[in-house]
Amino acid sequence: MIPPRCKRSHPQAYDAARYAQRHPIERLFSRLKQFRRVATRYDKLDTHFLAFILLAVAVL
Repeated sequence: MIPPRCKRSHPQAYDAARYAQRHPIERLFSRLKQFRRVATRYDKLDTHFLAFILLAVAVL
C-alpha cells in the first residue's frame, strides 16, 4: 500500500518496511518498460514475450 497523504483527515495505516521493499521492484518494471518491445507487447506468444523479458533483465 502506498503511504497516505499528510493532509488526509483519517490516514490509513501502512507498513513502511513492505513499502521500502516494493521500491526496487517498481524501479525494475520502470526500466523494463523502456524497452519498446516489452511496453507494447508485440510478441504474440507468451514464450517469446517471456524470453525477451529475460533478455532485457540480463542486459540491465
